[in-house]
Amino acid sequence: MLFNSLQFLLFFIVVTLSYFSLKWQGRWILLLVASCYFYMVFQPTYILILFLTIIIDYIAGIWIEKSSGKARRWLLILSLISNLGILAFFKYLGFFTENIAALFDAFQMPHMAESVTNQVNRVFVKVLHVFGQSGISSYKDNMSILPIGLSFHTFQAMSYTIEVYRGNHKAEKHFGIYALYVMFYPQLVAGPIERPQNVLWQFHQYFKYDRENVKAGLMQMAFGLFKKLVIADRLAMLVDASYGNPSEHNGLTLLAATFFYTFQIYCDFSGYSDVAIGAARVMGFDLMENFRTPYIAQSISEFWRRWHISLSTWFRDYLYIPLGGNRKGEFRQYLNMLIVFLASGLWHGPNWTYVIWGGLNGLYQILAVLRDKLLAKMGFSSTPARMVTSPVHDTESRKSPVRVIVNTLITFVLIMLTWVFFRARNLGDAFLILKQIATLSINDRIESPMNSVEMWFSVVLIAFLMLKEYFYLTIPTRNTVRFAVLFGLITFMTYLFGVFSSNQFIYFQF
Repeated sequence: MLFNSLQFLLFFIVVTLSYFSLKWQGRWILLLVASCYFYMVFQPTYILILFLTIIIDYIAGIWIEKSSGKARRWLLILSLISNLGILAFFKYLGFFTENIAALFDAFQMPHMAESVTNQVNRVFVKVLHVFGQSGISSYKDNMSILPIGLSFHTFQAMSYTIEVYRGNHKAEKHFGIYALYVMFYPQLVAGPIERPQNVLWQFHQYFKYDRENVKAGLMQMAFGLFKKLVIADRLAMLVDASYGNPSEHNGLTLLAATFFYTFQIYCDFSGYSDVAIGAARVMGFDLMENFRTPYIAQSISEFWRRWHISLSTWFRDYLYIPLGGNRKGEFRQYLNMLIVFLASGLWHGPNWTYVIWGGLNGLYQILAVLRDKLLAKMGFSSTPARMVTSPVHDTESRKSPVRVIVNTLITFVLIMLTWVFFRARNLGDAFLILKQIATLSINDRIESPMNSVEMWFSVVLIAFLMLKEYFYLTIPTRNTVRFAVLFGLITFMTYLFGVFSSNQFIYFQF
């Protein structure tokens, strides 16, 4: 069920009104049933995968809390293997199989390559039949029906068992509440990836109707849909046409498409987060902030403290720090940074384009650390590059305006370069796009399905968004009359200028 659909609007109204009419005992049941329905609208049979991981981690959490010593560690390992195993099977099996087969072909062992592919196909089809997917004949077919949001709810489930193991959270004894923690419909499909400390206790609370929460939540939802429908889906018209067949477009067109995609993916994903956080807030729940004005960042490390915060901090806490962080020497620090970003790239999808995207961001981080150390030796001060620490605004008022602008532009260009790999269908397309951009001619003209008015309107929308974020402008909701006017205006503008083509949110595929 897409947030940008009439079906969700009706679903949200019915669920929210029902929620406030029930006592606590009925609320968690309502939300759990509603969340199951919300997910099953996408893919009914794949909810069995969710149930399987929920049962495994619920039992694992209780056993981990009761155990000690090596038994405790082995229970955590088994839980993590179960979660990662399910994720790897459904999302990465084809990717690894194709690369292993290619390796056999490279060593002139075609029979081994064919044997591996056939065996994997046989096992994959049998497992998919268990989940009711009888039309699947190959692991390649599954890419079009990958379980929605698999990476998101897998990481959320893993954070629960890890936190129980570390002693930071008690094991949840109420099975229904734990299931709701994993399946809570606003953030089930694309996050934010929540920790049990932040969310689980909230499901035990009885939140009274709060008019201020309702107004603030509805306003956040409205602006999230504005970003998705009016900005992101409009920019997608040029992006999809250009990246769909890059060989037929000149460098200027591909550069414009890349610039548009940089804002498309931000408005699309942050728009989803706004709707999710806003929908939860209407009912009284407080979900973590997932984006904080990332394109005004003055460094790559700052960008990652502002972009997809729930995932960035997840990798920091559960991979970077356990690997040793920066505590085991310079080489290990650089290696750990690279591992984290390569893993982040692979998390996004089974494609080398994502791996390269992650590797580039890791390389940026390493180069930033080396730069800072070189400047320190030369007697110059610099803000130290580091892994994600906390989602706070970096206020460096002592920097000159020129330096701030230069740093921001450099960071933006570097990030925009990485989005080429993230959006391209394959590495061949990515390198072709970069080549076309690098060799663009002053005589090039933008070839777009959008007319000149739509193009300039898109630019104006981007400028409006950046001004709002640069000055940290918020939409006021305290005054009821002002709220009603602004909410109505945003809704009307979304209806008037929105692109209603039922475009799926980009991060649903992850």
